[in-house]
Amino acid sequence: MNAATSRASLPDARRVVVKIGSSSLTGPDGHLDLGALGALVDVLADRVRAGGQVVLVTSGAVAAGIGPLGLAARPRDLATMQAAAMLGQSQLVARYTEAFAAHGLRVGQVLLTAEDTVRRARYRNAQRSLERLLALGVVPVVNENDAVTTDELKFGDNDRLAALVSHLVRADALVLLTDVDGLHDAPPSRPGARRVAHVADLVDVAGIEVTARGSAVGTGGMVTKLESVRIATGSGVPAVLTSAPHARAALAGEDVGTFFAATGRRTSARRLWIAHAARSQGRLHLDDGAARAVLGGRASLLPAGVVRVEGVFEAGDPVELVAPDGVVVARGLVAFDAGELPPLLGRSTSDLRDELGHGYDREVVHRDDLVLT
Repeated sequence: MNAATSRASLPDARRVVVKIGSSSLTGPDGHLDLGALGALVDVLADRVRAGGQVVLVTSGAVAAGIGPLGLAARPRDLATMQAAAMLGQSQLVARYTEAFAAHGLRVGQVLLTAEDTVRRARYRNAQRSLERLLALGVVPVVNENDAVTTDELKFGDNDRLAALVSHLVRADALVLLTDVDGLHDAPPSRPGARRVAHVADLVDVAGIEVTARGSAVGTGGMVTKLESVRIATGSGVPAVLTSAPHARAALAGEDVGTFFAATGRRTSARRLWIAHAARSQGRLHLDDGAARAVLGGRASLLPAGVVRVEGVFEAGDPVELVAPDGVVVARGLVAFDAGELPPLLGRSTSDLRDELGHGYDREVVHRDDLVLT
């Protein structure tokens, strides 16, 4: 078995992305659990001192602000969530800074929004920044930028963010730390539920009952973690899902949690981020010919093949491409604003060039900005 399919090489993985959830970092009152945070940092610091590189994707900013703000639970409205994040983020990073400093290590805070991943200049800048931090021996501490993000731009959870970051930095493995020791063949609270130790392909566990609900202070559940695993393994990065107290054992390749083998090849960061980074802002409905051309994998989408536009979006936004039967066949970055497209639909590029001039005869979605679903 090779590195992508076995736990055996995890101890030697040079670069690892580790994600820890809010429920593993906070106590019942919403305050940070400094003991849990310190225990995680001890594990990661040992890994770095042994010659490895670690990118930490951490939840906990909003949760860390719950207690100090006197809130009973995680806020549901965006404004209060952002306020909690603003208060909690500084506390969270300060505690990480102190904990890593005790091991002689420095941290660099990296805040991301989905906008940073679908605009070419931004995702390249994020990639360069992370690579430089790692080269300088700094531990990147990554979180979604809850303080400024909006519903339309959110990753949705840090599990998904961690999978995207693992591809962005070309990680050798992704470790997801939560409050459950891996995937089970039934809800863990159910008597007789057993841990699934190894998953060769996610299709093998498609029938397992999982919950979408997270904890009182988190946003993710097993559904989001499996989606994260699907993104990572489908792009060539093996993943381990286990509980936070088992972090050291997981990195050592021991039989804890669930190991998910990589099932796909590494693809370009740009194409992966188009496929998974942000919510689609609209839909383009295609005719039969355009759908076949797109599914062929080598064709751009031209105005002639679009029959209807749905949603409000701007040039550069991610959109879904829908076949006549209603199935989403691809995602891509659209080259026009939604309001510009209706007069162009169904018309050939030569007609558009003759009538409207150069610029209106370009592709609606260029094949380099298009990913099949």
